[in-house]
Amino acid sequence: MIRFVRSACRRLWHSPLSTKFFVLGLLLLSACSSIECPVQNTVYTVYKITDGSEVVDTLKDTISVWSVRNNGTDTLFLYNRGTALTSFNLPISYSCPEDTLFFLLWKGSFASLDTVWIKKEDIPHFESVDCNASFFHEITAVRTTHHGIDTLIINKRTVDYDPRTAHFYIRFKAHD
Repeated sequence: MIRFVRSACRRLWHSPLSTKFFVLGLLLLSACSSIECPVQNTVYTVYKITDGSEVVDTLKDTISVWSVRNNGTDTLFLYNRGTALTSFNLPISYSCPEDTLFFLLWKGSFASLDTVWIKKEDIPHFESVDCNASFFHEITAVRTTHHGIDTLIINKRTVDYDPRTAHFYIRFKAHD
């Protein structure tokens, strides 16, 4: 076996330059790791619209949600003119301990504006040195005004990559 390896090395050493580069390329490719970083590393909160219990309901009004940057220079529309929804996803920041969201609900000529404050702890999440930095969150408290929102309840406190479980159950007031 040792003789075979030695003779292969001698043949490679005396071979043309292109063969050496080809073998070197194969060795380098086989040395790469196969770490799979998440393509989308933004975490979202999931809001399920309910009828007051945990039964999913359909929102009959139109909803828009936005936030304002901490320095007050920019408004970020997070959800615009959603109708006939049973749930919706909103991103969560990783730069401040409390997010402030504005919910505008309207039906015909009636409109209501609510403010929602979400307190949270940001938890750095490490996948690999090859991956971008990401943050998970632990929701500690939520409060809201009650112009159009009837109730807002925390269902799951940990916000991570899992989009299947609702973080909040939200119930809107009925407007006829």
